Amino acid sequence: MTLRADDLIDRRRLRRKLTFWRIAAFVVVALGIAALSAWYYRDEVGGTATDHIARVKIEGTITEDDELIERLEKIRKADRVKGVILTVDSPGGTTAGGEAIFEEVRKLAADKPVVAQVGTLAASAGYMIASAADHIVARKSSIVGSIGVLFQYPDVTGLMDKIGVKLEEVKSSPLKAEPSPFNPTTDEERAMVRKLILDSYDWFVGIVAERRGMARPDVLALADGSIFTGRQALANKLIDEVGGEDEAVAWLATKGVDAKLKVVEWKDTESGRGWLFTKALARTVARTLGLPENSAGMLDEIGADRLFLDGLVSVWHP
Repeated sequence: MTLRADDLIDRRRLRRKLTFWRIAAFVVVALGIAALSAWYYRDEVGGTATDHIARVKIEGTITEDDELIERLEKIRKADRVKGVILTVDSPGGTTAGGEAIFEEVRKLAADKPVVAQVGTLAASAGYMIASAADHIVARKSSIVGSIGVLFQYPDVTGLMDKIGVKLEEVKSSPLKAEPSPFNPTTDEERAMVRKLILDSYDWFVGIVAERRGMARPDVLALADGSIFTGRQALANKLIDEVGGEDEAVAWLATKGVDAKLKVVEWKDTESGRGWLFTKALARTVARTLGLPENSAGMLDEIGADRLFLDGLVSVWHP
C-alpha cells in the first residue's frame, strides 16, 4: 500500500514537471515565432527599426483609398522615416480620390521631404498626386500630363427602342438625376454638367499653377488634355528632373537626408490587385453591384475598373 502511494506521488510530480516544461517550450516557441515575424516583416510594411527612406507605390486607377491614406499618415508619424519617395504609375481615376491623396501627401511633405518618381505614366489624377511632392523625377519616355476633368455617361435610348423598352419616371424637377442614359441629353443638362466640369478643371489648373510655380496662362496652355514625354514635361516645367530612383535619392540628400540610407517600401498591408484594378476600386465596384466586398476578386477579370468610376474623373484613356 505504501509503494502504491509513493508511486502515485511520483507520478503527480512527473506530470507537474512535464506540464511546466510543455508550457515553457510553448512560450519559447511563441516568442521565437514573434521575433522571426517581426524581423521578416520589418521591411515589408515599413516600420524598420533603423533610419530609412520610405518608398510608397501609387499605381493603377485612383479612387478614395483609405488604406493608402492611413499608410501615408503612419509614414508621417514614423520617426525613423527621414524622406519619402512616391513612385507614381497611374493613368488617373476619380477626381475626389486624387484630391484626397493629394491633400495627404501635402500633409506628409510638411513634415518630411517628399519626391515623386514617375514610372511609365503619371496622367491626370496621377499627375495631380505627383504634383503634391516637392520635386518630380520622370524617365525620358514617361508619359506625363493629361491635365483635365471628364464626365462620361452612356446613351442607351437607341438600344431601348430596338428591344421595345420604355422608361417611365416621375421626378421633382427637370434636372433631377440627369443626365441619364435612359433619356436624350438636353441643352440644359449639358450646361449643368459643363459648369460642374469647369469648376473642377479650374481647381485642378490652380493646383498645378501653385505647385509648379507657373503662371496660370502657362498652365492653361498645357491643360488641354495633352500628354507629354518626360523630356517634354521637363521643358514645360511639369517635372523637375529626368531620371529614376537614384536621382530621387540624390534630391533628398539636398534636403538633409543621408543618401546612404536604405530605401524601404511601405507596402499595402492588404493584398493588391492588377495594375489598373486596385484593391480600393475593387471594393467600390463590388458595392456598386450590390456584391459582397470579398467578391471583388473576380471583377478584375472582367475589366470593370473603368466602367464604375463614379462622378467626375481625371483619367487618361490610352
